[in-house]
Amino acid sequence: MAEQGQGEEGIAQTRQGLAVYQATGSELAQPYFLALLAEAYGKGGQAEEGLSVLAEALAAVDNTGEHFYEAELYRLKGTLTLQKFQVSGSKFQVSNTQDPAPSPQAEAEAEACFLKAIEIARKQQAKSLELRTAMSLSRLWQRQGRTKEARKMLSEIYNWFTEGFDTKDLQEARALLDSLGSSV
Repeated sequence: MAEQGQGEEGIAQTRQGLAVYQATGSELAQPYFLALLAEAYGKGGQAEEGLSVLAEALAAVDNTGEHFYEAELYRLKGTLTLQKFQVSGSKFQVSNTQDPAPSPQAEAEAEACFLKAIEIARKQQAKSLELRTAMSLSRLWQRQGRTKEARKMLSEIYNWFTEGFDTKDLQEARALLDSLGSSV
């Protein structure tokens, strides 16, 4: 529902489903489910709530040792940090009549999250998660005028793929590379 524009209802149902799931005592895939909730909060313009959920998800990673979605948690943390401070370059943008001044601190924090996510994804050989994070970091760098760095990093991971070019992530990466002036 959150993906279809019914943010509040989607968030409420996700929270309810998580509560029922947690009541069973199961902890399997909890970081993944919390990431979905955090992303729904982001799409609904509720960055603070999303960041709070991500803190819970990262604590669950530490408690359970379940690291399979950890890179995505850090990518979302960077994205929501940018959104929280309304920094251009966040995938989740909230309409605002004022053009907020960029926050160098928020940008630095988000960049650190993105770099950590890339490090984790590379260690796990999770190329799709690495691609997503490379796109997030490339958008930030593009906004900062670091186009050459953004293009180089994104084209390296994009060129690793040999199939799946009709998927949303690879289509989005191709479009971003085009906007960066890449000749991949």
